[in-house]
Amino acid sequence: MKKLSAYILAFIALTIMSSCDEGIDPITSVSPGADAGPPTVVINSPNDGDVISEFKLTSSVQIDFDVEDDIEIQMISVDLDGEQLAIYNSFTDYRIFGDQFTRDNITFGNHILTVSATDIGGETTTVSVNFTKPPYSPIFSNEIFYMPFDKDFGEYVSMTAPSQIGNPMLAGDKFLGIDAYKGAQDSYLSFPMGDMLGDTFTGMFWYKVNTSPDRAGLLVLGDDETDRLQGFRLFREGSSLSQTIKLNVGTGSGESWNNGGNVSPNDEWINVAFSVSPTETAIYLNGALVNTSTPSGAIDWTNCNDLIIGAGGPTFSYWNHLSDESPMDELRFFNTAMTQSEIQNVINTLDPYDPLYDETFYMPFEGSYTDLVGQNDATQVGTPSFAGESYSGINAYMSTTDSYITYPIADVFGSSQEFSATFWYKVNATPDRAGILTVGDDAADRFQGFRLFREGSGTEQRIKANIGIGTGESWNDGDVIDVAAGEWVHVALTVSSSESKIYFNGVEVNSATLGSPVDWTGCSEIVIGSGGPTFSYWNHLSDSSALDELRLYNFALSQTDIQAML
Repeated sequence: MKKLSAYILAFIALTIMSSCDEGIDPITSVSPGADAGPPTVVINSPNDGDVISEFKLTSSVQIDFDVEDDIEIQMISVDLDGEQLAIYNSFTDYRIFGDQFTRDNITFGNHILTVSATDIGGETTTVSVNFTKPPYSPIFSNEIFYMPFDKDFGEYVSMTAPSQIGNPMLAGDKFLGIDAYKGAQDSYLSFPMGDMLGDTFTGMFWYKVNTSPDRAGLLVLGDDETDRLQGFRLFREGSSLSQTIKLNVGTGSGESWNNGGNVSPNDEWINVAFSVSPTETAIYLNGALVNTSTPSGAIDWTNCNDLIIGAGGPTFSYWNHLSDESPMDELRFFNTAMTQSEIQNVINTLDPYDPLYDETFYMPFEGSYTDLVGQNDATQVGTPSFAGESYSGINAYMSTTDSYITYPIADVFGSSQEFSATFWYKVNATPDRAGILTVGDDAADRFQGFRLFREGSGTEQRIKANIGIGTGESWNDGDVIDVAAGEWVHVALTVSSSESKIYFNGVEVNSATLGSPVDWTGCSEIVIGSGGPTFSYWNHLSDSSALDELRLYNFALSQTDIQAML
C-alpha cells in the first residue's frame, strides 16, 4: 500500500512539472557576434569647461560617468591630472557600467579628468574633460594679502593656510561673501609673514566689535613679549559702552603709540584700516581718519615671523590682550601707506552705497568729501575742515575762513525743474551770516540756480532760500534756529515747479510761490559751506557751522518723505 501511494505521488509531480513547461521555448546559447566597435564613454560630471569659483584653498568635485559596450567591458580607469583615482575590472552587467564619487582636495589651477574603457576585444575609448579652479587675482593695487574667511582660513594671494591655535572658528555672520572669522578663548590664527610688509604698509578689514572680553588683540606681529620695540600691535580696549582701537609700532630703539578712535558696540560692521610708514602711522574708521602719530623711524622687523590674527598671541598677551571674539571679515594688507582716498575707494568698491531715499548725491563727511552715489570727490577750495563731531557716524563738515567745497551738478539735478536738499545742521552764529548751499551762474544777479543761507544774531539764525526762475527770483524767508540750544536740526529745502518749502525736523516752517520753475542756465556746480563766487556779497561767506549727512535730490520731497528720514 505504501509503495502504491509513493507511485501515485511521483506520477502527480511529473504531470505538474510537465504542464509547467508547456509553451516555453528551450534555453539556447546565443553567440555574442562580432565586436562592432569600441566602448562608449560619457562623463556626466564635471562638464568640460566647468569653473570652481569658491574661496576655499581646496575644493571638492563630483565625478560621474557611464560606459557601454556591445560585447563586454573588460576594464575602466579614471585619472585626474595623471593620477589614477579608480580602476574597475569586475562587472555585474558586463555591457553597461556607471559610477559616481566625490574627489576632495582640488587645488587652484587647471585640471583634466580622463575616463578610459577597454572592451574584451582590446579596443579602448578615452574621454577627457577640462575644468579649472582659478586662483585669486588681487583686485586692488599693491594688495599682497587677502583672507576672505568664507569657508576656511586660507590666504589667497599666496594660497597658504595659517596655523590654527586652539579652536578658532567661522562666525556664522559676514560682511561680505558667506562667512567671517571669529576667535574663541585661547584661540587664534598664526600666519608666516616675516618682513613681507616692508617699512610701509596698510592693513584693512571689516569688524563687528564684541565688548566681551573688554580688551583683546586684533592683529599682532612681534618678536617676543619682553618689549614692544619690534613689529606692530593693533588691539582694542574699553568698556561695554565703547571700545578704542589702538596701534603700537616698534622702531627698534623705541615704540610709537597711536591712540586711534572709538567704536560703538552697536552690532554693525565697520571698516578698520591702519597705515604705517617711517614718518607716520594712521588709523581710519569707515574711511575717516581718526588719529595719527609720528614714529621716530621705520618699523623694525627683527625676529618678527608670524602674524597673529584675533589675539595678542605669544608676544602681546599681557595687559589681558588675549583672544578676540569679535567677527572679522575681508582682511587685506597692502605694501603701501594708502591715502584716505584710496582707502575710501576700497570701501566703495566692496560696499557700494545704495541710495536710501532715491537721492542723487550723498556726502556723509566721514573724514572725506566723497559723494557716495557718484563715487567722486568734491573739489576743495582753501582749507575746508571737519567739525570733530557729528550727527551720524564719526564726523561732519565745517568750513573755515575763505574755504568751501564744490561739486558738479550735471548728474545731481540734471535738467529737472524740481529738486530738494536735506542735511543735519548745528548752527554757529559766528560769523553772523553765511552761505550754506549755493548754485549760481554768476554774481550779477540771482536769476539762476538757488541759494540757501543764514543770517541773524548771536542768539538766533534765520535759514532762508532764494530761487532763480530765469526772469526773476523767489524768496523764502524760512524760520529761525535757536543758537543757544546747540542742537542738531534737520533742515530740508524742497522746490517744485511752482513752490519752495523749508522744513525743520520734518515740520514745514515756510513756503513761497515760484512764478516759473528754477532756471539752471549757466549753472555747473554746487558750493557747499559758503556763498562762493556767485553769492559772496552781503557777507554770505564761509559757514563755520557743522553740517552732516548732506543729500540732494532731482525731485521735490514730500513732508512724508522727509519725516521718514528722521
